[in-house]
Amino acid sequence: MKTSCIKITSEKLNLQECYDFVADPSCGGIAVFVGTVRNSTKNKEVTQLDFSTYKPMAMKEMQKIATAALEKFGVTKIAIHHAEGLLAIGDIPVIITVSSPHRKAAFEACQFAIDTLKETVPIWKKEFFEDGEVWVNAHP
Repeated sequence: MKTSCIKITSEKLNLQECYDFVADPSCGGIAVFVGTVRNSTKNKEVTQLDFSTYKPMAMKEMQKIATAALEKFGVTKIAIHHAEGLLAIGDIPVIITVSSPHRKAAFEACQFAIDTLKETVPIWKKEFFEDGEVWVNAHP
């Protein structure tokens, strides 16, 4: 049965939870994408990030991505979890896990999910530096 798990939370994201959700005896491949907060961007040192969401719409858009991935790539299960609020260097703002009978579909669906999420989901990121802050992606 094709299923998805979508979550936006201010709690720490849990990779094992995402992995366990997609694990399935019919699947020979699980692809995982874990986004982490890095310490620099454009030659500036980042101190933290703040993720803001319009949660009802973001959840709906993330579900659309999951449904599209399940249909387009023929994968079995997908989990898309995103954090909101302040995150420190090394914290995890996004986890995507996908399972399918074969690895290629899992990889392709995972890449599709993160690329589409960044383009269409109303989640905004503010980067904080020693000397100020800036909103990074003022879309969608």
